[in-house]
Amino acid sequence: MKLTLLLLASLASAFAQYSVQNDNGIVRLTDRRADTVVSIMPALGNNAFRMTVKGKDILQYPYKSDDDFRAHPNFAGIPFLWPWANRLDDTAFYANGKKYNLNMDLGVVQGRPGSHPLHGFLVTANQWQIVEAKADTTSAWVTSRLEFYKQPNWMAEFPFAHTVEITYRLKDGALEASVKVENMSNEPMPLSIGFHPYFQLTDSPRDEWTFGIAAKTYWVLAPDKIPTGATRPIEEFLPKPQGSALKGLSLDDVFSDLIRDASGKSTMWVKGKSQRIDVTFGPKYKAVVVYSPGGPNNDFICFEPMAGITDSMNLAQKGLYKELQYVAPGQKWQESFAIKPSGF
Repeated sequence: MKLTLLLLASLASAFAQYSVQNDNGIVRLTDRRADTVVSIMPALGNNAFRMTVKGKDILQYPYKSDDDFRAHPNFAGIPFLWPWANRLDDTAFYANGKKYNLNMDLGVVQGRPGSHPLHGFLVTANQWQIVEAKADTTSAWVTSRLEFYKQPNWMAEFPFAHTVEITYRLKDGALEASVKVENMSNEPMPLSIGFHPYFQLTDSPRDEWTFGIAAKTYWVLAPDKIPTGATRPIEEFLPKPQGSALKGLSLDDVFSDLIRDASGKSTMWVKGKSQRIDVTFGPKYKAVVVYSPGGPNNDFICFEPMAGITDSMNLAQKGLYKELQYVAPGQKWQESFAIKPSGF
């Protein structure tokens, strides 16, 4: 009887819709019914670096193998941007009215004095620890935790004690990325969090893709891609924001005042011949950066969920940005975005 039960349990597991596997440090979430696999590397920035649907990559993956990605971790997949997303206009940031200078000599922040610090300094961090990796009858997921406050060099650059947890959940062929930040310090902590997912379609070249941006406002940028504080209606930048062709466009632009449904969510999309990817932001993501430069080897588009616009901490100090979010002492901030492929 016991042997029969074990065999039945083994068969049930083998044919279950959802599964999770740790393969040499790579966590793979599988939805067999949707023929979708998501691969996450916690020890390399906790990047969900690959997502395939019926064997086709929907995230840019210009690598010969996972080992190749591990050895040359250039931007691909879904990099996590923290403690700031995109650029700062100085080697310093403001919080609670106080200026915090970055120590470029520590080697934590990339760049030289006078350059624009970009995307924080956790893109390839290896200090993430897996908290849970499970599957049940409804989904497969992995949660990893980063104890930022235990890293002296990080605290020297961003002196707010906190932890970060990210859960990647695969359900019904869609991937949800949920992030939770807990402020353990005694002061409000500014929140300039973001992700940088690289999306691609395989049924047509980039010049045949159309896309939609659910936003009302375009931020005018200086030549160095820092918002000037001036804004324009999105239609002055894209006459058809909900159905523009990518052909002829080079995008690296910032949008806000997101258009939301009754639940407060906002959806960006890109479509080829039949393939489509919808990216839905939760209510606390206040802005989107759209990056698609075009040119050779750039057949991708990024819809970047951002808690605030580029340089939000410093622009808030100047009175040019009004939506900078803070996490109160002892409190948590949590939000998610979801990726839904269709037509594959």
